[in-house]
Amino acid sequence: MADPLETSSLKLPYIAAAQAQKHVTHNEALKRLDGIVQLAVEASGATAPPGSPAEGDRYLLGTTPTGAWSGQGGNLAVYADGAWWFAVPATGWLAFDRNADQLLVLKSGGWSPV
Repeated sequence: MADPLETSSLKLPYIAAAQAQKHVTHNEALKRLDGIVQLAVEASGATAPPGSPAEGDRYLLGTTPTGAWSGQGGNLAVYADGAWWFAVPATGWLAFDRNADQLLVLKSGGWSPV
């Protein structure tokens, strides 16, 4: 069996044995942890990226997002290092929606208030 390239739950990259530039992989893992852990989003169900996102902004995307979010429906969008990156949320994740002032949980049918 081949060694996995990432963790199973948060999809954090592993540092490979004898890997050059280990700091790149380590920093990518830190960026992902910063975006996913203690999840508080600007809004849920968002479909269009903001014109001037702030570093660290996070959004739970609606089913048919547009622009830079196109094709990422249902995912978490995180703005870091001047670009958007995306994570696929798993059932059971919790997120605080700052716009709605509400705690959400991801169930099989989608995000629901707690």
